Amino acid sequence: MSNHLHLNELNSTKNFSLLPKPIVHGTSQSSSLNFQNKPENSQVSRSTTRLSVKTEAIQKPATEVITTPRTTTLKVKATVVALEFDSSILSITNLGDELKELLRNPLTLELVSAELDPKTGIEKPTIKASANQIDEEGDDVKFEAEFKVPPSFGDVGAIYVEYNNNLEIYLKEIVLEGLPNGPVHITCNSWVQPADKSPKRVFFTNKSYLPSQTPSALKRLREAELVTLRGNGKGERKECDRIYDYDVYNDLGDPDKSLDLKRPVLGGKEHPYPRRGRTGRAKSKKDPLSEKKSSETYVPRDESFSKIKDLVFGSRKYYVALHALIPNIESVLKDSEQGFTQFQDIDELFKEGFNLAPIKDKGLAAILPTVVRTVNDVKEEILRFDVPKTVERDSFFWFRDKEFARQTLAGINPSSIQLVTEWPLKSKLDPKIYGPAESAITKELIEKEIKGYFTVDEAIVQKKLFVLDYHDLLLPYVSKVRELKDTVLYGSRTLFFLTAEGTLRPLAIELTRPKIGDKPQWKQVFTPIWNSTQEWLWRLAKAHVLAHDSGHHQLISHWLRTHCATEPYVIATNRQLSVIHPIYRLLDPHFRFTMEINAFARESLINANGIIESTFSPGKYSMELSSVAYDKLWRFDTQGLPNDLMSRGMAIEDPSAAHGVKLTIQDYPYANDGLLVWDAIKTWVTDYVNYYYPDPALVESDQELQQWWTEIRTVGHADKKDEPWWPLLKSPTDLVEIITTIVWVASGHHAAVNFGQYDFAAYFPSRPTIARTKIPTEEHTEEEWQKFLQKPGRALLNCFPTQLQATKVMIVLSVLSDHSPDEQYIGKHMETPWSDNPVIKAAFEKFSGRLNEVEGIIDARNTDEYLHNRNGAGIVPYELLKPTSKAGVTAMGVPYSISI
Repeated sequence: MSNHLHLNELNSTKNFSLLPKPIVHGTSQSSSLNFQNKPENSQVSRSTTRLSVKTEAIQKPATEVITTPRTTTLKVKATVVALEFDSSILSITNLGDELKELLRNPLTLELVSAELDPKTGIEKPTIKASANQIDEEGDDVKFEAEFKVPPSFGDVGAIYVEYNNNLEIYLKEIVLEGLPNGPVHITCNSWVQPADKSPKRVFFTNKSYLPSQTPSALKRLREAELVTLRGNGKGERKECDRIYDYDVYNDLGDPDKSLDLKRPVLGGKEHPYPRRGRTGRAKSKKDPLSEKKSSETYVPRDESFSKIKDLVFGSRKYYVALHALIPNIESVLKDSEQGFTQFQDIDELFKEGFNLAPIKDKGLAAILPTVVRTVNDVKEEILRFDVPKTVERDSFFWFRDKEFARQTLAGINPSSIQLVTEWPLKSKLDPKIYGPAESAITKELIEKEIKGYFTVDEAIVQKKLFVLDYHDLLLPYVSKVRELKDTVLYGSRTLFFLTAEGTLRPLAIELTRPKIGDKPQWKQVFTPIWNSTQEWLWRLAKAHVLAHDSGHHQLISHWLRTHCATEPYVIATNRQLSVIHPIYRLLDPHFRFTMEINAFARESLINANGIIESTFSPGKYSMELSSVAYDKLWRFDTQGLPNDLMSRGMAIEDPSAAHGVKLTIQDYPYANDGLLVWDAIKTWVTDYVNYYYPDPALVESDQELQQWWTEIRTVGHADKKDEPWWPLLKSPTDLVEIITTIVWVASGHHAAVNFGQYDFAAYFPSRPTIARTKIPTEEHTEEEWQKFLQKPGRALLNCFPTQLQATKVMIVLSVLSDHSPDEQYIGKHMETPWSDNPVIKAAFEKFSGRLNEVEGIIDARNTDEYLHNRNGAGIVPYELLKPTSKAGVTAMGVPYSISI
């Protein structure tokens, strides 16, 4: 079923221009046109339409296909397939009968020749026909039109669509029958606006063209459609617009509601950050740097979730969770500061749950089955969570140090662990401000912990020491965060030792508080010593580190590295690459719904006083901290998996190794499985790119491609535009590396950090998002110390999130971890333009076959008793990078895009 619906933004009008950008995914199985000097490709799913034309098997893009001249007029039938509106949506809008009646009204279609008139040198007149509704089949509504195509018309290059109605319509595809070479399939997957609101839309065939190879009669349409999609940078965008442009993150706060909700602008010299999609909303009255809030956040029309049956599930679930269920829980758990008084109370969330307050939306149990149950005998709904897989297998998993260490390699934040290469560990922060730079973790302490098997120097040489280092990132925010209510922050380092079994063993945790006022720097090292007092202090220190890791995971590994960094790629691709550009069609599936998801996040997750600020340790400084991470840590050339591993010392380059790198820890599930997926993606991208760029010079001469890459670097990531590490784009090899990186981030990396969140973190003692109390040894009173000694378990519970904080996070993790029924998994769905080209089709089938093999390899690894980081008593197998999944919360499956 459909793929995308995304495209809109900066036009001064919301209209789809007369020459709008092609949005169709064409499946041309055959066509009366055969374009010269251009390989055909498939995949289109942008908000611009495209026509698909089938060409003969092409071995190289430059191959010319010869057609036999026609001498008779053809009767060509066009069948247009639109999607019926979902009945639940119709009931919400109270427009069901009217919409259904309007869908019966006609469309006007115009065939566009790919050839200029040989006598006049101008575009040939179009051939127009009206389409009337002929059928309803399931969710589809069909329209039909008939054309008389004279011999002089030549090949069809595009089609105009005009909708003579007062409501938008969603077009799936157009099929042309009666052409000499067989049916032409034109996949639209786009919203078409009423004729009185927007000029007619254009949809190109599925044939892909580099700019220099575009048929002469299509060049004007190609260029004009890109102009339409870029807009003019003025005015507030309307819902039906399909314009793409950039803006800074100036919409996270809400100063007009309260000055306490004012937040700094992210993007610019002071707070570097990627750019987001521009909405053009008015400025706040109380803060001219901020954008005024509105009831909905604009995204280009075809980037937004559709309001049709198969796609409503994901957006509806997200909306209900954040806008209906969470306020309901807040009304039930009225004491926002109430913590858990005993561990049994936590277990009750998975056993009995608690009653929800009366709620208008009665579909909660169907929409959120992981967290809401309907009690049939009283027809009431209760909040009761599914038991995560981790708890099912081992109810004490969260207590174990080995599991704490294992999850740095096989959990939901596996890209933070790094090799220790120097000793002593030192801070790079200014010691005049933050205190002595050298770590309190001493050589003697470590050598005692590893019991004399190695000296520290020997352990470093043999690559045995690893660290989670959140010291320099967090320390500058410690004093600010401590001014907030019920949250405590430290800078932290956690040191691990690689055992002979290939597993990590935690050795020490260092917590640091910088100088605050007249208080000097405070730091302490905790080790897993087996006496009761030190053991409980270790557990409390571990809770703080886990809160740090949870924040790093959500704000950096997840949000920043995938959602946030990818949005500029989506915008640039739609602004600079025509839908008939082969690279557009390659990238398009990987951007499905990302802008819409990000808009939701800015409204309810990362906004001022939203879920993140109210439940994670950095509080109101969460997004500012994300900006610091972007400034100090993010670089495009280390976003691809092999380079990421090497930058952290987790691998070294080795051409003789299976994936070109040799892992420092051989049993590293994220890296091992990720490299399989990375290689499969890279091989597919290489086959695709080499087909369309057989001559390396074509890359440098491709104006659209070069403008695309320039805009990503200098506008989308403007605050990093002068960095020397940006890859050059001069050859097919360069292009392959760039695209593989973008695709990996949107598919593999996002899957690894997203879809396991419920199973690994919903039982929050295993990954608390906030630490509310300080370590008992930090400047304590005698009374505080005695309370700790008498009830250390209560001290740990007090450190954990409150009931309200924990419950809110658990709901969000359930939603984020869930695969919708219409999910499109990498390698499983072949875009129509790909299937139309036999060479590309064969390459994709090879890609798909390789991913099937990857699934089998991962299954085999998870049963290997020698791989202790993914197999053993009570251990959840590592399946986050298995390519496919069923719907629901499964902790596996790699979708094409950042779709949740």
